[in-house]
Amino acid sequence: MSVSINELALPGVQKLRPYEPGKPVEELERELGITGIIKLASNENPLGPSPRVIEALQAQMPELARYPDGNAFQLKQALAAIHGVDLNQVTIGNGSNDILELIARAFVGTDNEVVFSEHAFAVYPIVTQAVGATAVVVPAKAWGHDLDAMAEAVTERTRVIFVANPNNPTGTCVGGDALKAFIRSIPVTALVVIDEAYFEYAQDLFAGYVSASEWLDEFPNLLVTRTFSKAYGLAGLRVGYGISSAEISDFLNRVRQPFNVNSMALAGALAALADKTHLAEGLRINREGLAQYEVAFETMGLDWIPTAGNFISVDLQCDGREVFNRLLHEGVITRAVDNYGMPSFLRITVGTADENTRCIEALKKVLAGVKKND
Repeated sequence: MSVSINELALPGVQKLRPYEPGKPVEELERELGITGIIKLASNENPLGPSPRVIEALQAQMPELARYPDGNAFQLKQALAAIHGVDLNQVTIGNGSNDILELIARAFVGTDNEVVFSEHAFAVYPIVTQAVGATAVVVPAKAWGHDLDAMAEAVTERTRVIFVANPNNPTGTCVGGDALKAFIRSIPVTALVVIDEAYFEYAQDLFAGYVSASEWLDEFPNLLVTRTFSKAYGLAGLRVGYGISSAEISDFLNRVRQPFNVNSMALAGALAALADKTHLAEGLRINREGLAQYEVAFETMGLDWIPTAGNFISVDLQCDGREVFNRLLHEGVITRAVDNYGMPSFLRITVGTADENTRCIEALKKVLAGVKKND
């Protein structure tokens, strides 16, 4: 009997489109034969990691033949102290994406629904479809979460609700009062996952921002995710975490792979937490970079979505994918977001002042040769 591999794959996986990462510099160099490329596609920190992180990684290198601490004790201890929670309320992941997948694997079945917003992070539909659950996508409101509509979309089949705050790729943010009222409205039969990957930037940029981690004692069905990939500049190490009730964390750890976070990542994350000066400098660079883009967009007559992250989504009033491709030939990697339902937009990561200037000048050049939407 002849059987195709496609038939062997799970139904949800058969229809799954893989996550599309930002284009690597090395790949573009190979394709176009150009050098001096700048990458403003993946919301990475242009400042890079703290010098303390580099020192910690160098100190860790002689131990690479040993397995890492599978319980991540030291990092958990530091995070528990920061958040005022017990050690068993912290789950460490291979990036916060790992935590999102663990949530789906531990709590979502084929008969369940997962609720999230239009224009929300691409990993939400991926983990939902991978476990064979039903995605309930709620239309956005002013490019952000319509919390009232999301609450109304919850049924007895709902097991998880994902809320990115701030949201990627739109940069929109929900204030503390509105978010807390939303969580209070959700039955305890559904987990509310607040994805705070851009927490540090939002705290710096958005008046009225409150981390949902402050409400863990009040809501037993609440889980908050964070990452070291953005403000701490550790995207290449892949380390993030979730904080929740001890009960939720226990189930996540039952499906978590042993040694899911390597020893270098654990050491780097611990060192990053200790360098508040470096973090503050990164936030300053981001503030100034966003102002640089906003002034340029206003001069160019372009609209943009006010952002609470380290990126900005601009409406080019034309085919965003075409502009993205043309910018590649200028040695500038940005992010087309047509796959997020935003075909005329481009998402641009805030870089150094020089990188931002180069991107702006390249964008002006490219837009001069692109047909505008009618």
